[in-house]
Amino acid sequence: MKSTFLTTWIFLMLFTLVTAFMANSGFEYAALAILGLALLKCIGVAFYFMELKKANPFWKVSLLSFLIIFFTIILLV
Repeated sequence: MKSTFLTTWIFLMLFTLVTAFMANSGFEYAALAILGLALLKCIGVAFYFMELKKANPFWKVSLLSFLIIFFTIILLV
């Protein structure tokens, strides 16, 4: 259990560093990549640190639906 938290934390830190480097790189699709990494970070925090993986399926579906809708709206704007 503890190694899962540590692994998730390491991936979150790695995603944060990649986001920082992408923001300064001038990569053409940096905004899209940063948004995708933010989506993964949000899922990681919700499922592992907020223990959503043990919650009622309604909350899991609600979070994932919200993130998909939010991501789609941001892409369309």
